[in-house]
Amino acid sequence: MISLPVIRTPRLVLRPLRSTDVEDIYAYAKRADVGPKAGWAPHRDMNDTKDFIRYSLKKRRENQPGVFAVIHRQDEKTIGTIEIHSFLPRFKGEIGMVLHPDYWGRELMVEASRAVMVFAFEHLGLKRLEYKHYAENEASKRLREKLGFTEEGIARNGLRRFDGSIVDASVASYTDSDYHERDLLLFHDFKKNLSLRF
Repeated sequence: MISLPVIRTPRLVLRPLRSTDVEDIYAYAKRADVGPKAGWAPHRDMNDTKDFIRYSLKKRRENQPGVFAVIHRQDEKTIGTIEIHSFLPRFKGEIGMVLHPDYWGRELMVEASRAVMVFAFEHLGLKRLEYKHYAENEASKRLREKLGFTEEGIARNGLRRFDGSIVDASVASYTDSDYHERDLLLFHDFKKNLSLRF
């Protein structure tokens, strides 16, 4: 099983998801403006959220890194999740995230994503990290641009919505050379305020 660290940033703690996160996650997962943008239906009740957590914990037993709970340090609440899925060891994975709408607009997911990128390239040894989102999702596009991912194009009929409809996907990537060469100074400065412990 891959070890998932606890990562501390100036405003957040990223730690392995727990069953006790259910109430905080349900608070945003039930909203109509959250799940559909990420490909899943709003949770009808906390049983849906419990199912999600069980599914997420199962990923770790299948040699996937697993899901981080995103904790807001000041509010002491789980306000989202972030993970590297579709993982192939020492090769590639895909970053995916969700955040409670009450915390949108504060660049918190930029902070969380950069922390996970450090984990991906320095501890998992990835060569490629992918970012895929619905082509019309402007918020995901803005986040992807802030993180420095390179857009590679549109994957026609590349994603399926929870209602079964098939739509185009925007595909972008970040490579180990982007991390270790192009953005070396950015991440050097970012890591000054980062704690990552296994």
